[in-house]
Amino acid sequence: MEYLSLFFIGVIATTIGTLAGGGGLISLPAMLLLGVPIHSAIGANKVSNTVSSFTSFLFLLKHKQISLRESFWIIPVSLIGGVSGGFIATMLSEDRLYILAIILLSFAFITSFIGKGDFEGQEKLKASKLSIPGLYGIGIYDGLFGPGQGTLMLYLFGHLKVAYIKAVGYVRLATFSSCFGAAITYIAAGKIIWPLTLMLMLGSITGAQTGVRIAEKLKPKFVKPLLRVVTVALIIQIVIENI
Repeated sequence: MEYLSLFFIGVIATTIGTLAGGGGLISLPAMLLLGVPIHSAIGANKVSNTVSSFTSFLFLLKHKQISLRESFWIIPVSLIGGVSGGFIATMLSEDRLYILAIILLSFAFITSFIGKGDFEGQEKLKASKLSIPGLYGIGIYDGLFGPGQGTLMLYLFGHLKVAYIKAVGYVRLATFSSCFGAAITYIAAGKIIWPLTLMLMLGSITGAQTGVRIAEKLKPKFVKPLLRVVTVALIIQIVIENI
């Protein structure tokens, strides 16, 4: 029953995470409720996210929704950001990380009402004075805290007038990059419970494929309301955990 539960947790969390981010705040608490040790739960999420995000990126690449040439530069920026965040996290208390997460998500929520980005554009993501610092900063956040990283990226891409389906592909590639190093770290530390991780991974791959197929059909006008709902849920979850 536990294995089957993990499969469905992976499906639901990654489907939502692909569409609007925030999947980590579904899967991680659910795994803890099932009695999975915290480090093993985080490690399982990093491993499954590495694989599932890459498969969804490959799906969009195969269907020519994005190209490797236009998105390859995302990998080193997100990877360096994630490493930087992990280093900074060693010097900050857990309470400060929670406060930082609430501030960033609240800022993204507020700017979603006043920003002009609506995912209606057809712009490709280019390395620029805004996109590189933005991706690097969110990469740092991912290394520091994690949950909500995909949501923040979608807000950034919306502001940059990137088409929604392209934005989803960019987020999945960035997620792969930032999770890859963390997954190796948890594997090397012996924190992975492989039977549970593999079952979560299977569910995550299924959810990722489901998510990108829904994303292809989702009208841009519905994206921001979905992002706002997920953002509020993230903030509430973080506040509850910090009480």
